[in-house]
Amino acid sequence: MAIEHDFFGLLESGPDGSIFWSENVELGDQTVTVDLTAPDQDDVSQGALDVAAAMVSSLEAIDRTARNAMVSELDDRTSEVIEYILQQQQVLGEELEDLMVDVSGDVQVDVIRSLQLMSMTILADEHGGSEPFAVLEYALDPDATDDVLLVNLASDGHVQSVTSAD
Repeated sequence: MAIEHDFFGLLESGPDGSIFWSENVELGDQTVTVDLTAPDQDDVSQGALDVAAAMVSSLEAIDRTARNAMVSELDDRTSEVIEYILQQQQVLGEELEDLMVDVSGDVQVDVIRSLQLMSMTILADEHGGSEPFAVLEYALDPDATDDVLLVNLASDGHVQSVTSAD
């Protein structure tokens, strides 16, 4: 079986009925891996694929929304964003400034600005549900794959949560 979509092309299912699509997308001066996956192609609608295609096409706006959500969590001293920033400061020490793209004097905002969007995973079978439809993975150091922040988006593009991968 297979699903055909204008943006994704032919999405063939594996022997277990799952579908998977992957592409590298340019965002500014970086490359972001975008994956679309679903454990059962029967749970994926054309509407879900249309929303996924719109998200991929508007990755820059989605990234901006995610970063704004991170900034809004800076007021909560117990947020995972604050914990992530404190962890990075502790682990990297003086080297933290070397990873910054802009040093404004507000270290927390500078860290969020300096995060690299590593990947976006679209869970196509979660369209319209309460679980995340897309997960954006951010890292300050692309080589430190365990130290990441995950931004979970609903299928309407709103941020559901920001978590760390610990």
